[in-house]
Amino acid sequence: MHAIRTEGLTKHYSVGFWRSRPYVALDNLNLEVAAGEVFGFLGPNGAGKTTTLKLLMQLIFPTAGRAFILDRPVGDVAMRRHIGYLPENPTFYDNVSAEELLGYFAALFGYRGEERRRRVSTLLDEVGLGAERRLQLRKYSKGMIQRVGLAQALINDPDVVFLDEPMSGLDPIGRRDVRDIILRLRDRGATVFFSSHILGDAETLCNRVGIVAGGKLAASGSLAEMVPFRIRGWDLVLAGVTADAAAALAARGAAATAIGDSRYHVVLPSTASSEEAIALAKSVGAELVAINPVRDTLEDFFMAHVQQGPRRSFD
Repeated sequence: MHAIRTEGLTKHYSVGFWRSRPYVALDNLNLEVAAGEVFGFLGPNGAGKTTTLKLLMQLIFPTAGRAFILDRPVGDVAMRRHIGYLPENPTFYDNVSAEELLGYFAALFGYRGEERRRRVSTLLDEVGLGAERRLQLRKYSKGMIQRVGLAQALINDPDVVFLDEPMSGLDPIGRRDVRDIILRLRDRGATVFFSSHILGDAETLCNRVGIVAGGKLAASGSLAEMVPFRIRGWDLVLAGVTADAAAALAARGAAATAIGDSRYHVVLPSTASSEEAIALAKSVGAELVAINPVRDTLEDFFMAHVQQGPRRSFD
């Protein structure tokens, strides 16, 4: 079963005042996401990611094409009980507390009494809101509102979760908490579809990714298919490097850069093995602090394949 499927999904907007013309926000998107996947929908700002999510949520409607969630048309009302959605910039009534807000959403999904209170408390714990859960939302920071938004997206224990830039506004602790939540959703069999322009999140979390630019799908597949992750060299950090040792490293073709306190950052080509890198450090009398392979990354693939040009408009 496909958790999400689009067929030729297209969205045009009319732009211009005196002589309006169509502006292509999304162009013929064909996408399939299997049940239980964490799928990263990646692209630069303005690429069409939020447009796609709004089409799937029926906040806007397509110019052409179709979309399905859990093998049902996106307009199916019964299907909507099984999905959760976090918009990019969630906005709520700011005169209520996080507890009151989530209690309201829980009631919409049929939670009552002690079950509702337990559900709200559990989710607020998961997203990292403590005593501040009783404060009015107008007193929350952007990151705290983002946490509340994530909790409301999960209030109905959804089978498919849509997250639009879920890390937006979060500090490092918040980003780690969100990553942990996404992995827990995956482990219980839920499908997570999240958009992001932060490629490191996708490398950490995703089974597969799609890259969109200029409203068109540029690439889609597993990370292993898209990025070979071949070793392109070695990064070493050496301590106790003397001037003579630095000269010896340079003579052997190693690019060495001083980073202070007799510590050097050394780059070796891919022709060297890890054993040769370690032996080189010993041969010059330096202490090996760290050694890491330099590999292809999703960012390399992204930059090589995505050249975002101007959107097409039709006179």
